[in-house]
Amino acid sequence: MNIDSETLPVTNVEMQHERRVAIFDLLEENEFQPKGSEKGPYIVGLELKDGSRLVLEVKRSTGLDIGRYTISMTPFRRIIKDYFLICDSYHNAIRTSTSAQIEAIDMGRRGLHNEGSRLLSDSLRNSITVDFNTSRRIFTLICSLHRRP
Repeated sequence: MNIDSETLPVTNVEMQHERRVAIFDLLEENEFQPKGSEKGPYIVGLELKDGSRLVLEVKRSTGLDIGRYTISMTPFRRIIKDYFLICDSYHNAIRTSTSAQIEAIDMGRRGLHNEGSRLLSDSLRNSITVDFNTSRRIFTLICSLHRRP
């Protein structure tokens, strides 16, 4: 998985950690297959264009170009904004709140993450097959492209 360094914002320690974990998990286990293509391995590049389009550039591990897939980020804006707000609340709560309060915030955070993951799967359904866990990890990377410190 490659993320375009030109569009990768400087971010906080928590998001950097989440990005590294998502990439590690994607490399360890994923279900990702462009329609009409044989099973991978693939090299996938992520790039945010104009803040409004996500481009996935897919190649075989041999370098053979499979294709570029573009999805609009417009449907993701509210989810990403809400996700960042609740992540900030979660990280603040860890320092000052009770375990019950932290758990409640974390449930909301996971719910928004799941919602973004389902939206991503739906957005890709005509071009790329992904399982839920792969979609979750890619959604984490999409958020890392939007995150500002």
